[in-house]
Amino acid sequence: MIIQERVLQTRHEHLTHMPVFYHPGDGDEKAALLQLLRNNPRIRVYDELYSQLRELIKSLNPARALTPEELTVAIERHLNGTPPEDYGVWVYYPWAEKLVHLPGREEFIAIRTSRNLHKITREERDLLQQKKIGIIGLSVGQSIALTLAMERIGGELRLADFDTVELSNMNRLRTGVFNLGMPKVIIAAREIAELDPFLTVKCFTDGATEGNLDEFMTGGGKLDVLVEECDGIDVKILSRKKAKAMQVPVVMDTNDRGMLDIERYDLDPSYPLLHGLIPDIADLRSLKHLTNEEKIPILGPMAGMANMSPRMKYSLGEIGKTITTWPQLASSVMLGGAMVADTCRRILLGQLQASGRYYVDFDELIQ
Repeated sequence: MIIQERVLQTRHEHLTHMPVFYHPGDGDEKAALLQLLRNNPRIRVYDELYSQLRELIKSLNPARALTPEELTVAIERHLNGTPPEDYGVWVYYPWAEKLVHLPGREEFIAIRTSRNLHKITREERDLLQQKKIGIIGLSVGQSIALTLAMERIGGELRLADFDTVELSNMNRLRTGVFNLGMPKVIIAAREIAELDPFLTVKCFTDGATEGNLDEFMTGGGKLDVLVEECDGIDVKILSRKKAKAMQVPVVMDTNDRGMLDIERYDLDPSYPLLHGLIPDIADLRSLKHLTNEEKIPILGPMAGMANMSPRMKYSLGEIGKTITTWPQLASSVMLGGAMVADTCRRILLGQLQASGRYYVDFDELIQ
């Protein structure tokens, strides 16, 4: 009974994905922070402020190697009389019961992106953090979302997936067994928050639907790039129709032979859906309940079936016989995360204008 009650409590709490910020320079927020610690003795506190400030000082003085003594003096000068515990911001992660001491937003971003320079310039970094990217499908999409966050491509990420984590997902989805049954979007959002709490992440736990796609695409500002990685044929088509009408570019990784699709509806609003590979279907609701056999004539061209790897082609014929769905490998999914993130960055910075289907096929490149 106790275990069942704890499970119900956990299920109630499991949608929490936003950290809580406490600015100790504000008297009310500092009082709230101290009250939080008094009320929750299990909270673990992580205070590595000095190591972060050392990195900041070093990055501001790249031409010379400062001695430990010089770094200490520079940090004290930087604090300018502010007690260390009152500097910056304390970030509380309620799902992990952890409290972390960080510099303020601008200093945090400067330190965390300092090793991107000059592959990404400061001006490009500042431009990218103004952009909004939507990701539909958080199995393959999880790798993409985390890579975007690590490289800080986009200041706002919108994540849509209705599904929860099953054990068989963990051949390619990065998480722990304690997250079985958790929504995939929440797992991704939490990991992003733990990496960079200053990124905005919006979660659509019902997935992308006809009822919420407008909100997903435009709520709080129109998307700058849509990344489509879902399994539903109806959503694949509907999301592209929306993107085309709104002139939003679409990027998709199919993780077989490193296949990448780019559709630049922002540059060419007349560009055909998925390069003309999507048939004209009047009622998309008719696609929801198709059998695997019925999906193949529609999905085949979209997924590049004619050019699939031999093992993927064989696997498709085994669905419903020896396997339940098409296979995906972690190595291919991670490659997809890198390809899509790189493509999104280049699109957002105006460095890539192409539409088309491309392959990064290891079997061909490395023999």
